[in-house]
Amino acid sequence: MPISKKIADSITRSSWIRRMFETGIVLKKEHGSANVYDFSLGNPDLPSPQEFDRVLAKESQKCGDFVHGYMPNAGYPDTRRSIANLLSQESGLPFTENHVIMACGAAGAINVFLKSVLDPGDEVVVIAPFFAEYNFYIDNHQGARIISESTDELLPNLDDLDQKISARTKVVIINTPNNPTGRVYSEKMLKGLGDLLQRKGRELGHPIYLLADEPYKKIIFNDFTYHSPLRYYRNTILATSFSKDLSIAGERIGYLAVSPLIDDADTIVNAATFCTRILGYINAPALMQRVVKSVLDTEVDVAVYEKRRNLMCNGLTEIGYDLVKPEGTFYVFPRSPIPDDVAFVKALQERLILTTPGSGFQRPGHFRIALCVPEETIVRSLDGFRQSFQQFRH
Repeated sequence: MPISKKIADSITRSSWIRRMFETGIVLKKEHGSANVYDFSLGNPDLPSPQEFDRVLAKESQKCGDFVHGYMPNAGYPDTRRSIANLLSQESGLPFTENHVIMACGAAGAINVFLKSVLDPGDEVVVIAPFFAEYNFYIDNHQGARIISESTDELLPNLDDLDQKISARTKVVIINTPNNPTGRVYSEKMLKGLGDLLQRKGRELGHPIYLLADEPYKKIIFNDFTYHSPLRYYRNTILATSFSKDLSIAGERIGYLAVSPLIDDADTIVNAATFCTRILGYINAPALMQRVVKSVLDTEVDVAVYEKRRNLMCNGLTEIGYDLVKPEGTFYVFPRSPIPDDVAFVKALQERLILTTPGSGFQRPGHFRIALCVPEETIVRSLDGFRQSFQQFRH
């Protein structure tokens, strides 16, 4: 075999999201794009904000020595300083540029952090349902994945999490607003989580790091508020990107932020800066670093995603689907009308509706809908959702 057995196995088990996206490409060629309702991939489709476009045009015109050259591996100091100021406003903590490392998206930030702190066999607890790539990120750095189950309301079950934390637990990953559920963690939830991790850390004699994956933190709907996990637990690290709130997923720009309250914050930052280099990222893209520092208060029109959510959730609820209405992101995560979510997703596919089974997020019996499509697509798809629902209800 020309490739490693491990990678061959990983490819076989790889993300349902990408698999359904690739299926969509084939179906669109056969039936025409307008006739395929592709809700498979969370690829933000809104235009980038005009302010981003303006700053990008300005920065792209700059010439001179080292405009496109290396900078410190952690990123441009002025960009990191701007982000630190924003984090200080959000959290009330004394962030400086020395607590921020620019990254190649949230995925790059998560890999850098896990590489920095995990020894072989250290456990990383994830809360199902969760973004499927966490499995591979943890395995990349020889960690052991432990799954904690969420509640029926798709929120962390702190009692279950308490049981899943062991002497080998090094990291707990949370994702709020959550992919795939769209749930946003409340202050009460984050405080309870912080109290639990603080108690477990004392019992075990070592800190447990809370890694908050937050690329959707600006995509929150009118009745809800983002609460920074930094306020509720001292050993918190943020990994985030600008992919979703600026609609620049392909530009691969984000950052890792280490709470200044962590006792060994400087050591973690130094390790993460080193790992940025040795993992092959070297540094985050120079042009994007210069752009994002000027648009930190800018985001896409979130009201568009909220309107799409309302259209889809109202339509599905009227049909009879059971769902928890998301408070943020651009996802809906209904229950499948049958326990076999894979079979149901295949039935939807027969009606040219592409979704992702909940099994791909370690939550069987559900399926994910990504609302990165025009409103017309949502409206036209509802008849197919109705037919598929009724197929298994008779």
